[in-house]
Amino acid sequence: MNFKEEYAGRVAAIEEILKNYIPKAEGPQQLIMEAMEYSLMAGGKRLRPMLMQETYRMFGGSGKVIEPFMAAQEMIHTYSLVHDDLPAMDNDDYRRGRKTTHVVYGEDMGILAGDALLNYAFETAAKAFEVAPEKSLLIGKALRIMAEKAGIYGMIGGQVVDVKNTGKPLDKETLLFIYQLKTSALIESAMMVGAVLAGADEGQVRIVEQVARNVGIAFQIQDDILDVTSTAEVLGKPVFSDEKNAKATYVTLVGLEKAKEEVEWISEDAILHLSELPRNDYLTTLIAALIHREK
Repeated sequence: MNFKEEYAGRVAAIEEILKNYIPKAEGPQQLIMEAMEYSLMAGGKRLRPMLMQETYRMFGGSGKVIEPFMAAQEMIHTYSLVHDDLPAMDNDDYRRGRKTTHVVYGEDMGILAGDALLNYAFETAAKAFEVAPEKSLLIGKALRIMAEKAGIYGMIGGQVVDVKNTGKPLDKETLLFIYQLKTSALIESAMMVGAVLAGADEGQVRIVEQVARNVGIAFQIQDDILDVTSTAEVLGKPVFSDEKNAKATYVTLVGLEKAKEEVEWISEDAILHLSELPRNDYLTTLIAALIHREK
């Protein structure tokens, strides 16, 4: 089986996990469950739950305790996309080749769907206590990591600095700070949670965090590159959206060729640190493929 087939198989398995944890659309408030499902099941790379599962496996993890966390991590990521697309933020009408949540359900339900996904993510992750009560201490540690990386010291913090600097000139240090928090933080969360739940020691978790940070930064720089080199048909979302929203990017700061060079060395550093950990050939290939993706 080649990498593409393995990847497709893992994505399909993750989709089934998500279906198991998405709330059933019922009751007077069922519209919000429908909007949540529309957003969560819109497809995508399923990168974060896959990285979480592969890191868990890398440290010898087995069993289903990881599954509620995988679903929760994707819910958090999805809520951030729903809110990113809102008129007050990026004001995008399409994502993954179809209309965004606020276009379909209205801006009010778009806001509430994002809120609901974030809240329900932690309801979902907490179900791990029922799956493996003997791992309560590790589950508690994993929950703390997930909350911190999604919050003011992680993704939301990065988003704040990004929004406040829209239309303003940025230096490289500030841009990297935004990328580290806004993009890398959830990848760090995914891989660190996988490591923690599998019983990795503190030193190993710190290495995982550094690998994930580099993966996230390289991933975001590649996203900047694709925004000016790809097409809406390939990406499934508008191109030149950063230019439209007057956002500074790595490409506008250092140029296209330099941005490509930085993707190379940052990704090489990620792979180098990954080699210090137990071997997982699929994870190594996955990271390289995601960083150098074309969509």
